Amino acid sequence: MRAPTRDGLWRQGTDVRRLARSGLLALRCALLAACVAPGAASAQTAPAYPDPLAPYLQNNPLQPQRFQRTQGAPARAGQPGTFAPYTLPAPASGAGVTGFDSTNSRRTTPRRNPNGAAATSAATSPQAAPPPASPYQTPPPDDANSALAAAPPGTPPVEPIEQIRPPKKRKAHSEPDDPYAPLGIRAGAFDLFPAVELSGGYTTNPAGSADAKGAAVYSVAPELKAQSNWSRHELKADLRGSYNWYNPDQTPTLSRPYANGKIDGRIDVTRDTRIDLDTNVLVSTDAPNSPNLQAGLAKLPVFTTFGGGAGIGQRFNRFDLSVKGGVQRTVYQNSQLTDGTTASNEDRDYNQYGGTVRGGYELSPGVMPFVEAEADRRVHDLNADFFGYQRDSKGFAGKAGTTFEISKLLTGEVAFGYTKRDYQDPRLQDISGLIGDASLVWTASALTTVKLTGTSTVGESTLPGVSGALYRDVGLQADHAFRRWLIGTVKLGYGNDDYVGLDRNDNRYSASVGLTYKFDRSWQVKGELRQDWLRSNQSGNNYNNTTVLLGLRWQK
Repeated sequence: MRAPTRDGLWRQGTDVRRLARSGLLALRCALLAACVAPGAASAQTAPAYPDPLAPYLQNNPLQPQRFQRTQGAPARAGQPGTFAPYTLPAPASGAGVTGFDSTNSRRTTPRRNPNGAAATSAATSPQAAPPPASPYQTPPPDDANSALAAAPPGTPPVEPIEQIRPPKKRKAHSEPDDPYAPLGIRAGAFDLFPAVELSGGYTTNPAGSADAKGAAVYSVAPELKAQSNWSRHELKADLRGSYNWYNPDQTPTLSRPYANGKIDGRIDVTRDTRIDLDTNVLVSTDAPNSPNLQAGLAKLPVFTTFGGGAGIGQRFNRFDLSVKGGVQRTVYQNSQLTDGTTASNEDRDYNQYGGTVRGGYELSPGVMPFVEAEADRRVHDLNADFFGYQRDSKGFAGKAGTTFEISKLLTGEVAFGYTKRDYQDPRLQDISGLIGDASLVWTASALTTVKLTGTSTVGESTLPGVSGALYRDVGLQADHAFRRWLIGTVKLGYGNDDYVGLDRNDNRYSASVGLTYKFDRSWQVKGELRQDWLRSNQSGNNYNNTTVLLGLRWQK
């Protein structure tokens, strides 16, 4: 058989297309006649919900190739012969029924019966019950219930739709619970909290002597706190200072500075390994009634203590072990005497080298008992002081305690232990005794907070035959908010100074009440009434002092 030519193939294809077109046309005419016939019309019902993706015929059925996009307003759900146009709300069109919706838009859910099935009418209908609204369609307006109630006859009854409102979005930066707390200043990856306080008042015995002489007191006290916002590692700082001056001033002059700063850092090497870093500085003077002061002073000498340390910590499941070493230096300035001369305090300058080992076991989340051992050595710049005593010494201290962080109601740590210091000069007695440290905050209620603080240190001495002094201090402070803007404060304090080799023991007591009025987050007015007592086993050292202060505080 000879193969057909090109023209023959074209003619054959054209004939096939004509036959197919005529067959489709005949089929469509038959379907149209069946729909128009009376018997067929009574036996057929238009679908309640046509396919929303199918094109809608709007022109002559004899010309089916002409299709157009559906125009007009959306029809009610369930109305026969109509359909709701297919729309997609942006940009959350890809969220499922229970998926995450970043737009936080309103969603609707049909009311359900107690048995779990969607609610439908008891009346029978040849049409199927309407399915729940698609999550991809635009939600109905607020008056959807009234619109459904006014549907034309023949619409299948639908239970009113119950609106479910999603929770509000969280703010980018949540504000603190206290509406008067400072918000700070964002500086890169740090939050800075600066503040300054100006105060003035009167004190009846600023020198702390048996011969009381009152004076007006004025003070300026700046401070700065900083906290890092890193996802890993941490760096925080707490810097405080003040300068007090008196009018009329006394001899020796009582005006003096005070500064106390500390910076702590942590480097997270791994999840369980960290590097701890710290540095500190202290600027102050001896108390005006201290036995270490020279006679004939015109001005209290200022001393500076500064240093730092580094350590490493490792966590083994619930057990935490850390080792740390550090160095500090203490330097005194020369004393100025009333006759115009100066006296050196070089024999009081020394370096301190020490190390600490600490191990703790987490009994429960927020509670970790620990034991700590510390050893140090003090080396003075001079081998012997101006009286010929060799004051280099070695110290040891052991403590046991626990840390707390229980639902933010009780935070901090408390520890008790024993310390001992041996001096190089055999003429100087060893210093030993019980010690305690505490830094505990208890949130008794939403309005009341109680703070407990405690410290124990061994200080140096310049008196011949006196090794030093063991200082112990404990303080209790309660703050109660009568209103959010009105805070009452009560403070109680106790201190003990035990001078080894001098047979002198001083007990210090203090009590104060204060009131703080907060105008807003930045400005506060503060008032305080304070009473101090000192009782010594040596005559001539007891004194009382009453102080009244009124101040203004600015913070950011």
